[in-house]
Amino acid sequence: MARLEDRLPENAPGDYFVDRSCIDCDVCRQLAPSVFARAPAVEKSIVARQPATPDEHLRAAMALVSCPTASIGTAAPAAGMAAATFAFPEPIDEDVYYCGYTSSSSFGAASYLILRPEGNVLVDSPRAARPLMKRIRELGGVRTLVLTHRDDVADHRVFRDTFGCDRVIHEGDVDDGTALAEVKIGGLDPVALAPDLTLIPVPGHTRGSVALLLRDRYLFTGDHLWFSGELGRLDASRDVCWHSWAEQIRSMERLLQHRFTWVLPGHLRRYRAPSEDAMRAELAELIDRMKMA
Repeated sequence: MARLEDRLPENAPGDYFVDRSCIDCDVCRQLAPSVFARAPAVEKSIVARQPATPDEHLRAAMALVSCPTASIGTAAPAAGMAAATFAFPEPIDEDVYYCGYTSSSSFGAASYLILRPEGNVLVDSPRAARPLMKRIRELGGVRTLVLTHRDDVADHRVFRDTFGCDRVIHEGDVDDGTALAEVKIGGLDPVALAPDLTLIPVPGHTRGSVALLLRDRYLFTGDHLWFSGELGRLDASRDVCWHSWAEQIRSMERLLQHRFTWVLPGHLRRYRAPSEDAMRAELAELIDRMKMA
């Protein structure tokens, strides 16, 4: 629970607040941008403006339940909290959903649920919160859990035990925690999990990072590629490249061979390009910047 005595002084006056345990993960700012903002001086999120409308109260409560470090609190019972508890998975586009309920072990990374008649796919693991698990069960459970890299595995064991899903991970990122994963892929060649699902190895951030391509439209990128709201463009960072920057550039170049219009990352912002050609052009520009970094 957020501690009132640790409330950041930068918060706007009112019931909602962020305390000093915030890790600046951006989850609350994505879910409730009219309420939360980043305070550069302290490198943390704050309440920039207290929620006023019913929708703002709901979005602020959704941010509260999704905060990976329980750094958001209220000094009084929060309106919209009951609805927020069961608001996830939240629809993004067609049959793609955002799971919320992020985990501190994944530094607030996003997880996504893909609804498919052949069996639902979970991309990376959220926190196994009871309300989320209940809603996922109502939506058909999980048949396959794709772990894009070793950082964002969170409660994968709970999902396996609860839904009996097969966990998929690249052998380059297998460790003691994922040694019992049911499916381990290797090499650099794309792997078809189904006619509409392709696993694309993208070493760089980690040795075994992978991206998941759904129907040549949605690319789930883990920590390989994201959209920077601050810069207004696709981005990647050498500062969080744990394996090889040169490999990450080569992996990014291989993505030019694929078609997609959506980037759905583990961290920072999702992005939808106006067309496949526009996405490809933006990706090529990013590759050029990466080579200069």
